[in-house]
Amino acid sequence: MTLNNGFYTALGTPLDDNGDCIPSSLYTHIEQQIQAGASGLLLMGSMGIEAAVKNSTYRKLVATASQTVRGRLPLFVGAMDNSITKVLEKVELMGKAEVAGVVVTTPFYSLSSEDELVNWFLGIADQSRYPVYLYDLPAVTKVKITHSLIRRIGGHTNIQGMKTADLQLILDLMREPELMRKFHILYSGLDLFDYANRLNIKRNLDGMFCVTPRNAGALYACLCKEDYTGARLYLDRILRLRNTMVENRLFPSFTYAMNLLGCAGNFAPDYAGALTPEQQETIAYTMQQIGER
Repeated sequence: MTLNNGFYTALGTPLDDNGDCIPSSLYTHIEQQIQAGASGLLLMGSMGIEAAVKNSTYRKLVATASQTVRGRLPLFVGAMDNSITKVLEKVELMGKAEVAGVVVTTPFYSLSSEDELVNWFLGIADQSRYPVYLYDLPAVTKVKITHSLIRRIGGHTNIQGMKTADLQLILDLMREPELMRKFHILYSGLDLFDYANRLNIKRNLDGMFCVTPRNAGALYACLCKEDYTGARLYLDRILRLRNTMVENRLFPSFTYAMNLLGCAGNFAPDYAGALTPEQQETIAYTMQQIGER
């Protein structure tokens, strides 16, 4: 599959008090992103709290997202876990959904050697009916996906790309055109999206696009015209909200922001709690200031 340039949104996961999917909220969320001009969607990435989702809910989320997207743009699905069999079990839960690829981190329960990671990714790729995309998330997994590892596994026909915030790794890979011919990079270093675009890194993925669809659309309209001054303006707005959310507890802030955009439900792990009224006011004010309300 050829992936278009532009922004790819790591979707939030709307859950009710029992941890079940809220289909109407997910539908609204996806339609907002499509209308904003997203080039693709990642369901149940790290912002989508995949590790906290019940298996029964996982199946419903994939079905709902697939039926909502209807092939209008690529839909990727996170399938992170700690054994090959558990990842493949999640692939089976996807049923016959139209999915462009499964996104898989390194195992995150224990540290793994490079040889073990070769076994891990090739074992998944050999058996997955969907293409496999690597998810480089060392802040969580404590294991870095390296240039050496990609060289060893990148030739597998069912391994088709990677999400990473490691700009140097991407630049190193870009020096290997034969490998990059079918290995698609989704860059996730939000703070440098405008700079990366100048380096011809033009597919960007982040969860902040969930709560900034207007700014995301405007940002990439500017980047398409190489208007980097305008692009920086919109990116700074997104970063302002991101920083405010981090200061006021990221996931409860994310839930409140999504609710303000008309997407009902809890978008945080079930132990995260809620914001104080003062924190809610801060998030609402910031969203208004950056033009998302």
